[in-house]
Amino acid sequence: MKFQMMPLLAENERQFKQDMQEAFQFGAENTCGKLEREILPERDIDQSLNMDGATAWQAMVDGVPVGGAITVVRKEQGELAFLYVKHNCQGRKIGQQIWQFIEAEYPEAKVWETCTPYFEKRNIHFYINCCGFMAVEFYNPHHRQPDDLGQDDGEHDSEEEYFFRFKKIIGND
Repeated sequence: MKFQMMPLLAENERQFKQDMQEAFQFGAENTCGKLEREILPERDIDQSLNMDGATAWQAMVDGVPVGGAITVVRKEQGELAFLYVKHNCQGRKIGQQIWQFIEAEYPEAKVWETCTPYFEKRNIHFYINCCGFMAVEFYNPHHRQPDDLGQDDGEHDSEEEYFFRFKKIIGND
């Protein structure tokens, strides 16, 4: 099995987004049952792709796309905007290989942050037990994410508001 990470090419972007959306949808439905709504709208992926300092990475095994990540690095601060492994490729340590590549690719980034929905037990396990992150904050209707503070959609207990924020300080493993 030959694993490699490559910068996302423009011609692969559509499939990258679809694969990411399918992986997130599968994870949510595996936990919550069939859902009528889309868990990860394309606009959320586009927002991350268009952030200043963003890089999209495609994970390949034997030349076949198996996952990817979107990182945003500004000096010593790194944000893991998204990391996914295609649902039919999970359980093969691909996520760990993606994360190890990211850490090695950005040695200047000493602090990393990411978020994941509260119901994604596999992600929580992955970030804490496999990658060395710490859960540092729990967003909910009473403690909203900074980007949501000015928004009031009328739904004060939406399932979409429950997220864990993780942080990893490199060198403190």
